[in-house]
Amino acid sequence: MTDTDSTPDSTTTETDEEANTHTTDGETETLLVSSLEESTGKTAITLALARLAAADGDSVGYMKPKGTRLQSNVGKTLDEDPLLARDLLELDAEIHDLEPVVYSPTFIEQAIRGREDPAALRERVQEAFATLAAAHDRMFVEGGGRYDIGGIVDLTDADIAELLDARVLLVAPYEIPADVDDLLAAAETFGDRLAGVVFNDVSDAAYDGLETDVIPFLEARDVPVHGVLPSERDLAGVTVADLAAELGASMLVEEGQDAYVERFTVGAMGSDSALRHFRRTKDAAVITGGDRAEIHTAALEAPGVRCLILTGGHRPSGAILGQASEKGVPILSVQTDTLTTVERAEDIVHSGRTRDVETVDRLEQLLSDHAAVDSILG
Repeated sequence: MTDTDSTPDSTTTETDEEANTHTTDGETETLLVSSLEESTGKTAITLALARLAAADGDSVGYMKPKGTRLQSNVGKTLDEDPLLARDLLELDAEIHDLEPVVYSPTFIEQAIRGREDPAALRERVQEAFATLAAAHDRMFVEGGGRYDIGGIVDLTDADIAELLDARVLLVAPYEIPADVDDLLAAAETFGDRLAGVVFNDVSDAAYDGLETDVIPFLEARDVPVHGVLPSERDLAGVTVADLAAELGASMLVEEGQDAYVERFTVGAMGSDSALRHFRRTKDAAVITGGDRAEIHTAALEAPGVRCLILTGGHRPSGAILGQASEKGVPILSVQTDTLTTVERAEDIVHSGRTRDVETVDRLEQLLSDHAAVDSILG
C-alpha cells in the first residue's frame, strides 16, 4: 500500500470494490486460516494467500498463535511453520511474537493442572498480534492443527478469531458426503466470522459429487465455498527415497524408490488377514518387523503397497529381497522398533511436502486457477 493510502486525510480514487479489498483507515485486515483436521495443506494455503496479497500491493504479516508443529531448535521448542513463514515472507519479526503460545505436551499438562492462566495467555496473544500488525495492511493468522485445538486454555481457533477480530477461511478435505457433518459443525462454531470454505486435495473420483451436490447444499445453508483444489500427486505424499532419507533407513532394495507413499499400514496380523488388508490399501508403506517373513510376502503380493519398512534392524531372506526387486517394491531397513517407526513415518507421510517453497508456489497457482482469491481476501 502506498503512503497516501495510509494517510488519514488523503484522497483516493479507488472504486467501492477496491476500497473493500484494501484498508484505508489504518486498520489491519485479518484472515484466520483454520482447518477441519491436521495435514490439510493449511500452512501452504496460508502462505500462498499471503504472497498473493503481497503481489497485489499489500504489506502482509503472519502469525500462528498456537505452535502445534514442534521441533527442537536451539534448545527451545518451536513450531516449524512460523520459521518457514518468516523466511518466505521476509518478515522482520521475533519468533516469540509469531508464535506466542507453544502448545506442547508439557504445556497441555501444566494447563490441565491449573498452572497456565488463560486470561494471561490471551493477553500475550493480543500483545504479540498488535506488535506484528502495526507494520502491515493484512495479517494472515494460521490456526492450530485442527480448529478445536486449544480449548484447554480457551484458545480454540474460534476463540482466537474473536480475540483478533478475524474473518475465518476453513480448509477442508473431502472424500465422501458424510464429511459434510464435520464441516457444518465447524461452520456453526465460527458463526458469522466464517468467510467461507476451500476444499483441498480433492480426488477426481470425489470432484463431481462435491461440485453437483455438496457445494449447492452448503451454499443453501449460507456456507460459501470459494474453491476446490484438485489433488496432485507430488503434493499428496512423499517418495520412497525421501521417506528413506527422513527415517535414516538403509535401502535393501532400491527398485521403485521414486514411487509416492501417501499412507502407511502396520503389518501386525496373521498372513491371511494381512493379505486381505493390504489389498484394500493404496499407495501405502507397510511397516513391520524385519523377521516377519509371512507379512513381507503378503505385502509384496498387494498391488497398492509401494514399499516395506522393516524394523529392528533385521535383514530378510534373499528370497524376499529377490521377490521385491522383481516386483519393483523397495525395502527399507531401520534400527528403531515398530512403534517408534510408525510415529515417525506418520509424521513424514502426513506432512508430505507442505512446508517448502515449491509447495507454496504450487498452491499459489492452484488458488489462482481454482479459487475465488478476491472473495477469500475480502
